[in-house]
Amino acid sequence: MAGDTGQTGKLVRDRIPEIIRRDGLEPILRTATDDEFRGYVHAKLREELNEYLESGRAEELADVLEACFAAAGLQGVSRTDLIELAEQKRQERGGFDDRLIWLGNAG
Repeated sequence: MAGDTGQTGKLVRDRIPEIIRRDGLEPILRTATDDEFRGYVHAKLREELNEYLESGRAEELADVLEACFAAAGLQGVSRTDLIELAEQKRQERGGFDDRLIWLGNAG
């Protein structure tokens, strides 16, 4: 994958090589270094978000979520801890259930 990361290839889920082999092909793979992994995760997050925005499908949101988990892992935050952080934020600030649009402040 070229693009703004300047990197070749793209981050794929762990079982993708197995799926490719099942289709009779041999994937060409390498493991990202610690230094480059962050860039690949950020590129994957952008890719998955764009796919969701284009399709509107919940299945794409699952991919966005997986990319979020990978990004959290870069900061030492586990899947469980990220979900707990989201719940804490929801308790403190609410969710988006009320569909509120902020227009500014009066006065």
